[in-house]
Amino acid sequence: MTNNTSKLCVLLSAGVGAGLAQAAESGFIADSTATLQARNYYFSRDFSDIVGPNKQSKAEEWAQGFILNFKSGYTPGPVGFGLDAIGTLGIKLDSSPDRVNTGLLPVQDDGEAADEYSRLGVAGKMRVSKTELKVGELQPNLPVLVFSDIRLLPPSYQGASITSSEIADLTLQAGHLNSTSLRNEAGDDRIQAMLGHLPQRQASSDAFNYAGGDYAFNANRTTLSAWYAQLEDIYDQRFFGLKHSEPVGNWVLGANIGYFDSSEDGKKLIGEIDNQAFYSLLSAKRGGHTFFVGYQALYGDSSFPRVFANVSPLGNEVPTYEFAFADERSWQVRYDYDFAALGVPGLVASTRYITGDNVDTGQGFEGKDWERDLDIGYVVQSGSLKGLGMRVRNVTARSNYRSDIDENRLILSYTWTLF
Repeated sequence: MTNNTSKLCVLLSAGVGAGLAQAAESGFIADSTATLQARNYYFSRDFSDIVGPNKQSKAEEWAQGFILNFKSGYTPGPVGFGLDAIGTLGIKLDSSPDRVNTGLLPVQDDGEAADEYSRLGVAGKMRVSKTELKVGELQPNLPVLVFSDIRLLPPSYQGASITSSEIADLTLQAGHLNSTSLRNEAGDDRIQAMLGHLPQRQASSDAFNYAGGDYAFNANRTTLSAWYAQLEDIYDQRFFGLKHSEPVGNWVLGANIGYFDSSEDGKKLIGEIDNQAFYSLLSAKRGGHTFFVGYQALYGDSSFPRVFANVSPLGNEVPTYEFAFADERSWQVRYDYDFAALGVPGLVASTRYITGDNVDTGQGFEGKDWERDLDIGYVVQSGSLKGLGMRVRNVTARSNYRSDIDENRLILSYTWTLF
């Protein structure tokens, strides 16, 4: 941590310690919650046409994860103190040196996946009125840093954040992050960037700074957002967004529209960056049916930058292809169905198709790609297995400038509420 962050952590720890004497008769314990999630994850990604030095044509692993989340209440008084903690454990069930790099397990120097990996992170927190300061292990979920819990264990960051809701309907946030724990790592690392889907491993930063706000109005049916982010000496980014939902008879119409403007920062450690990204995702819901159509366009000389290995809120970005390369234009159609409308609560299905073109490959030809996704999920609603979740994902993705992918995922999860 930086010196300033360390000082904040010491001060918060002192405040928490001073309040623990009163904890037994305060909200610190009474308002505490703890959950334990078990997550069993099978991941298979077949690169049928891959080329490269290792000639690895498939990434396939199976692992078991556990995620313990503890959140305390606050000590009494005008200034309240508390603690949050997250503990994670990943266990290898099946892997091989020729099938690693799924993002489920760490890869050791010998090319083998680790048998297990674990982490415990703690954050001190302080609340005054409707403003909260946290220092330590953080899992922010922001337009400029999306919480990307898409593998066995979630990623986290180390630093400080502040959230304020003092003004009605307006939520303001700011933060400074100095390191990250990746989704398949136990330790802390400096923060790296991605352009499109390509990690920029030649450079890293120990400062990700952000500030922004969301204003909800119109009975919370409309939200306006404005954000700024800086991965120091690599890139800076501005985001403006609009979300709206509108009941029209038996339908609910929705819109999710956003614009990013990104450029290089400071020492330009990965070179110049010039990217503007516009996306729109429109929806129409009636009963169990929801229909989507999306359009996304990138401009400038660079692909879309984001923190490695996060997804972004771009409307056409999905966990396999991102449709976020330089000058790319893409369209999406999607259909979701909630089987509760047919008397089967807990069962949902989704299918979508995305196609992109106009990609500046830098190789003298236009890049094109497409992806078809099918997701089916079910959560047991009653009986001894109540709460058990199952999800199946099947993907076919094809491109003329990057590797084709056939992908399957099977995820089982169950969460115990400890208190």
